[in-house]
Amino acid sequence: MLLSDKLRLQTDLTNTEKRIADYILRNLTTIPAINVADLAKNTYTSHSSVIRLAKKLGYEGFRDFRVAISEIAHSELYRADPVDANFPFLPQDSTKTIAKKIADLTINSVQRTQAQLDEQVLDAAVALLAKAERIFLFAQGDSQIRARSFQNKLVKINKFLIIADEYADEDWNAASLTSKDCALFITYRAKVPQYDRMLKHFLNENIPSVLLTGNHRSSLIPLATQSIVFAQEEMDFLKVSTFSSQVAFEYILDTLFSLLYAKNFQQNLTDFKKKNEWIEHGILAENPTSD
Repeated sequence: MLLSDKLRLQTDLTNTEKRIADYILRNLTTIPAINVADLAKNTYTSHSSVIRLAKKLGYEGFRDFRVAISEIAHSELYRADPVDANFPFLPQDSTKTIAKKIADLTINSVQRTQAQLDEQVLDAAVALLAKAERIFLFAQGDSQIRARSFQNKLVKINKFLIIADEYADEDWNAASLTSKDCALFITYRAKVPQYDRMLKHFLNENIPSVLLTGNHRSSLIPLATQSIVFAQEEMDFLKVSTFSSQVAFEYILDTLFSLLYAKNFQQNLTDFKKKNEWIEHGILAENPTSD
């Protein structure tokens, strides 16, 4: 989770720590130049309270904490105009304004997601997908729509993704996986009881699994072999549409495909040229070229 989210959500913080967090969020641009004593003074707290907050949020001390805050302040200067992820436009907005707001929301969602990605987690997830003989996708609604684009891309590198939720056959598909396969779960809220049962089964049977979710508290995370977790400023229900979460999913899936492609870049490129020749000019062409 991003530091800005931790400061905003204030999970498990004391009232004193919440006061410091609120002050930091209100004064992001000045915090990089402040010292512990001044921050404590300005928030009517103590030196030890500031240090405890830094450590509770995952930093060794105030110096590392201040560097992380500096990065937030810097990114705020260069990000697109802030847009409400849940209601990104108003009824009185012009066509041009709505188009601009959706563009800004898309940019912000990708940048926010990229900032939360962990290189080692991505590499581990890609290794599981690359090794798998079969990839079974578990996703519903909008998330499954995004995944079908991923499915289409994988075909280009001889990886074939099976939509497990299709035709309500997900239980049979889950029972058919082996340790040579990989299960890919895409769910923003990650509150699907059926997925909990499936992941427990996969864990018991040593079947690899990758989870993409926006819920860092989901009970599914410890059950998955690898979890890619990102948070967007998107409510569960009160919103126009799932703009941010689906942009984030598409970006992550595109990243996973790119990493898979890069693992065997030259071979994939050679195969693509050969297949393209068959489709454009060979026997698979609509009007094949005769020799």
